[in-house]
Amino acid sequence: MTLRINDEAPDFSADTTQGSINFHEWIGDGWAIIFSHPKDFTPVCTTELGTMAGLKPEFDKRNCKVIGISVDGVSDHEKWSKDIESSQGHAVNYPLIGDPALNIVKAFDMLPADAGDTSDGRTAADNATARSVFVIGPDKRIKATLTYPMSTGRNFSEILRLLDSCQLTASEQVATPANWQQGEDVIILPAVSDEDAKKKYPEGWESPLPYIRVVKQP
Repeated sequence: MTLRINDEAPDFSADTTQGSINFHEWIGDGWAIIFSHPKDFTPVCTTELGTMAGLKPEFDKRNCKVIGISVDGVSDHEKWSKDIESSQGHAVNYPLIGDPALNIVKAFDMLPADAGDTSDGRTAADNATARSVFVIGPDKRIKATLTYPMSTGRNFSEILRLLDSCQLTASEQVATPANWQQGEDVIILPAVSDEDAKKKYPEGWESPLPYIRVVKQP
């Protein structure tokens, strides 16, 4: 089944580099990001895991847990982590899920159901579709997804920006415009009447078009 925004994120139990987890219990009452990799010991993914390790304090500030997954076992992840630290300058400081039976990547619709039941003998190219990022809210529902080709490293500043927008729009009746950054003006949702908007924003708003109401970020 295809996963869409607002679908419940699949729950699962798995071994990770930081012990066994139940995914929904591990998320707890905060936010979570799960990001996938097609194979251990691949060059682009090595840079990504190191970059995420360096940025983890920023996700911590946002009450967002981070977890990675690769279609290999935990023992391989542990060996790969040493390469990541030595080459990228950051030790992997979040769990990496082992998925050698391909169960979790299938549940998240990153590999087809007929992909088999083992990572043995599979190349990175075989797993190329396992290159997705899922932003998951405290309600365990998917708030956003991003999928990248193997040849393009992920922009983690954009993932942070996306998380900021998801968290803001979950708590306020606003949307964020193109290229929005934390602290910049936002748009009042069309579903909010002018009467209700005036109660929230007594100083008013700018309307470059009748259906766009721009205000300072609440």
